[in-house]
Amino acid sequence: MAVENLSARDDFSSRMCDRPPPPRTVGEVGISLNNLIGLALKAMYVNGLDRPSDISRIIKLNNAITMTLLDELKERALVENLGRATTSEHSELRFALTGKGREWAIEALGQSQYVGPAPVSLDAYHAQIGRQRINLEHVGPEALKASFSDLVVPERLVRRLGPAINSERSMLLYGPPGNGKTTIAEVIGDLFKQIIHIPHAIEVEGTVIKLFDPTIHKVVEDPDATETLSAKVSVRVEDVDRRWVACRRPIVMTGGELTLEMLDLSFNPYARFYEAPLHMKAIGGTYLVDDLGRQIVRPEDLLNRWITPMEKRVDFLTLNTGKTFLVPFDELLIFSTNLLPEDIMDPAFLRRIPYKVELNAPGMEEYRQLFQMLCAKHGLPFEDWIPGYCAEKLQTTFEQPLAFYQPRFIVEQCIASCKYLDLPLAMDRDLLDDAMENLSAKSETAREAVHEPAGGAPGSHTHAKAIQSPYAPQR
Repeated sequence: MAVENLSARDDFSSRMCDRPPPPRTVGEVGISLNNLIGLALKAMYVNGLDRPSDISRIIKLNNAITMTLLDELKERALVENLGRATTSEHSELRFALTGKGREWAIEALGQSQYVGPAPVSLDAYHAQIGRQRINLEHVGPEALKASFSDLVVPERLVRRLGPAINSERSMLLYGPPGNGKTTIAEVIGDLFKQIIHIPHAIEVEGTVIKLFDPTIHKVVEDPDATETLSAKVSVRVEDVDRRWVACRRPIVMTGGELTLEMLDLSFNPYARFYEAPLHMKAIGGTYLVDDLGRQIVRPEDLLNRWITPMEKRVDFLTLNTGKTFLVPFDELLIFSTNLLPEDIMDPAFLRRIPYKVELNAPGMEEYRQLFQMLCAKHGLPFEDWIPGYCAEKLQTTFEQPLAFYQPRFIVEQCIASCKYLDLPLAMDRDLLDDAMENLSAKSETAREAVHEPAGGAPGSHTHAKAIQSPYAPQR
């Protein structure tokens, strides 16, 4: 799990959205007493815990609430007091499960094997998402330009992206492949600098839904919620609800693997709790649906799934019991495709996407800028003839349209060749030709076949041209 450390508390505070208010009593936790008792019993049983501070660290509730739960367990004869454990730093009561307590813990595990931070209530989740909505963070022109400083991006494109990023509405990036749609979407997601709070889990109708995902959520260490090495919680921690994790606004990306099932709750029949769907894990951040139209599911079915979230900014999820509940849909939704939008979306759906941005192939000036920038970055000598030579050969010999990704590909290939040949870093025609050969999988025989007179056999390359990409160069 990646953790971002902020050295200065002031920097953390300036970037952080309002924290969720910490519960002071068992009643303020928002979860039924019986469910909290079951969670504490499971934590003790599975982890072999006997000290309140250790239990508190697992279920993420403060010491006072944990002691209240242990008092309740003792009154029900589920735990017994073992006396105090004294270390060089502090003294603490110890508790052990009784026979009856172990039976209750096993029964609780049979109902759900979730053991971890106490979930937050659905109401608390709604309230916190409202305090940290993505449209509350403003991304200005200077920040946007700075984020593209390592890329060659036309000024007009930057100007069109700005309103879309700040709108909290959906966006469509389309155009020929290899021109930076995915890269631009990643840059957009990384523009947001605020620190938000994601709950470890949510409870709905007594059922746990895990939300925090260490593979998605980039944790930022909260200087006010640090525990000492002895596991004794500091005074400041009592002012923080540790059931929530301070994170960067998440970026979730899915491509051809996306299915409708991935947008619904996932129930584990063995562990008997749910995993939140991907768009719920992207809450407060950016969700990119890449390669739209390349999924196994039909594009119209996938797009229809998004209509309510896009229009109402909420989504409806359903438990196995049939219980349906509402969750906020607060994220920047970006669709990306290299297919023609009208081929995969009907006019009604296109109207629901207020921002549609086409990313075209580079012109020669942009192509030259890319080569210059990459040569400077990698310490390669730049010569004026290189961009024109590559552009001419790619479009004639290899019959490929220009694309923004090509200069980077060519430069990296030349660097690899120089290292292999033990030569100083440079680019000559032989190295450039080798690199451009790797850009194309078309053989010399195939290139000759493309130039055959019209009317080739159905299996010929001439016939195959009829189904090429709509963005292929026209000759």
